[in-house]
Amino acid sequence: MKLKNASAAFALLGASALVLSGCAAAPEEEPAATSTATATEEPAAETIDFLACAVSDEGSWNDKSFNESTYDGLEAAQSQLGVQIDDAESNTPEEFTPNLEAMVAAGCDITFAVGFGLADPVNLIAEANPGMNFVSIDGYSAHPNLKPLLYNMAESSYLAGYLAASYSTTKVVSTYGGIPIPAVTDFMDGFYYGAMAWGMENDVEVTVVGWDPVAMTGDFMGDFTPNSLISKGIALSHIEAQADVVFPVAGDQFGAVSEAIKETGVEAVMIGVDKDIALTSPEYADLVLTSAEKRMTNAVYDIIAELSAGGEFSGEQYTGTLANGGTGLSPFYEFDAMIDDATKARLAELEAGIIAGEVDPKA
Repeated sequence: MKLKNASAAFALLGASALVLSGCAAAPEEEPAATSTATATEEPAAETIDFLACAVSDEGSWNDKSFNESTYDGLEAAQSQLGVQIDDAESNTPEEFTPNLEAMVAAGCDITFAVGFGLADPVNLIAEANPGMNFVSIDGYSAHPNLKPLLYNMAESSYLAGYLAASYSTTKVVSTYGGIPIPAVTDFMDGFYYGAMAWGMENDVEVTVVGWDPVAMTGDFMGDFTPNSLISKGIALSHIEAQADVVFPVAGDQFGAVSEAIKETGVEAVMIGVDKDIALTSPEYADLVLTSAEKRMTNAVYDIIAELSAGGEFSGEQYTGTLANGGTGLSPFYEFDAMIDDATKARLAELEAGIIAGEVDPKA
């Protein structure tokens, strides 16, 4: 079980009560990149007869990334809606199927399977249990009782890449991943093309270390182990290649990157992933330029809100985008004064262009 409170979830959710099944509305967009969210905790709701469950990917519920975002949604639903919650934390891939089976045995009304690694196991479990409902986060679905929950992270990462190139003094920025799967490389693609867009617009050569989206080659840890020596080694190699903005797409690597920055003594920063890292991990705030958020907390909460109120489950795919607020850049906090108004205005234009289909974040 996760040993933390849901304060971060409240900061993200507010009073969100939108639904995600079928053609229903997507989550409300969270605060814009230049504003700060305000946490508002409400009194705990009366307990109701609804059990919401989740199985983590590797990395634990306290991974400061997508596992934690999902659990924040469960905790917010428990506090605000009165639902009951249960969970199973996976330490290895071998635990995925037994943990999912444990949620079936618990009689969960909805079970969230977190991460691409659980996609195959949860499809098998959904097939074997047609009377139960499941959600595959960053996965896929071949069954009507399994809802895929995906995110177009290239969109917000494009904005992050553009900002990175603008902010960089060396005009060398970098990114690396956990393992080369679409849920990871989607971030890296957007970051690369956003950085290149700034270079082309300003007639300045920009170099992105760690990823080539055409050749599909780059730097990967081989896993998602938080703050590993491998992660730190990659970050060090990127900084040594003159990168002064680093974008690690592998869960919680912010300790590893911050150590690399401090050991080299260079003026470098990093960009967070999945959560608003400067807010949820304030110990790194002085090094976090912004974060490309994958707002799973909202989606998890909203799915539970609809179903626990008697709504009908839908296996239709939900995709988080800039348009529906499922993804976006975090506030700039103490870096806000270092980003000029022209860049902020251009980021707003690019966001509108992506939403309108006029800007391709993967080109």
